[in-house]
Amino acid sequence: MNKVFLLFISAVVILVVFGCRGKDQKAASSAGGAAYTAGFLMETYDLDRWKRDEEFFREKSNSLGVTVLRAVADGDQDRQNKQAETFLTQGVNVLVVVPKNLNTAARIVTSAHEKNVPVLAYDRLMLDCDLDIYITFDNEKVGYLQAYGILQKVPEGNFILLGGAASDNNAKLLRTGQLRAIKEHELQTKKKITILADPFLDDWDREEARRRIGNLITKFNAVGKKIDAIIASNDATAGGVIAALQAEKMAGKIAVSGQDAELQACQRIVEGTQAVTVYKPVRLLAEVSAQVAQRLAKKEKPEEIINALGFTVNYIDNSYKKVPSIFLEPLFVTKENMVKTVIADSWHPMERVFANVPKEFRPK
Repeated sequence: MNKVFLLFISAVVILVVFGCRGKDQKAASSAGGAAYTAGFLMETYDLDRWKRDEEFFREKSNSLGVTVLRAVADGDQDRQNKQAETFLTQGVNVLVVVPKNLNTAARIVTSAHEKNVPVLAYDRLMLDCDLDIYITFDNEKVGYLQAYGILQKVPEGNFILLGGAASDNNAKLLRTGQLRAIKEHELQTKKKITILADPFLDDWDREEARRRIGNLITKFNAVGKKIDAIIASNDATAGGVIAALQAEKMAGKIAVSGQDAELQACQRIVEGTQAVTVYKPVRLLAEVSAQVAQRLAKKEKPEEIINALGFTVNYIDNSYKKVPSIFLEPLFVTKENMVKTVIADSWHPMERVFANVPKEFRPK
């Protein structure tokens, strides 16, 4: 009787243990089948803006069942190419790339496609390669808004156009938009804008911008030419421009533009030393990119993904193909609409933007 009872108990234990183990294995298999891994290759992590990009991208990706691996190249394209190879060896399902060099980064796409891994270019185009999809803000529109914002404050006079990195296609698109805004303004108002200088920088570097503008101030002061406005192509270089102006006690007397709505730029705007920035809702860019990356990992086609997410399919020529693209809408920001844009969107809190402004002069 005891032997029979013991045999019965043993059988029950075996059934329970293996039954539970079977359920656990099935659950693990199900979870594993639904999960994907994205490799996020970032050119730099220096600017606060890029930290926000990663935070929002990771948050949205995780909610979609996608694990995010991040690597930062610190401005070195060779390092970024090697980081891509590492991610591909680890078996990522999709690569999301903010390239340093738009030409040599093409190697990443070639290597990824050899392993049947799709590549998404994040806010910077990759040239001369079979890129799967590109997501950015309409950078020509960003440039247009930079110039438009300045022209509302300085409708005529002598301008300097300070471009970003000459190797970055975005810098060229910004310049196209800036020139279009100036041309339209001249036709509509009959007022003349004289471009005194229009250099591009070697990189999106604040110190280089400070040096270049400092030299131009000296040059034009020597021949008696007044500078009325400087269209800098992002907030970091705008910071360098304003540092050069401060050294000459000219800050606040010359209108300066930027883009990215960085905290320091927003502070400069409400304090009066920078006239305008362009706000690109980075959360939108990151979250849309996360959704696209997940669908690419599932082997959906780029045009089908764009349509499914409710966007218009645009194409941009990268010298190899016309790349399916999503262009998101930017907003120009001045002191007058700061509260309704950057602050209303919780990009920066009111108390930090107006930290250096006396309380009696802050918005109620």
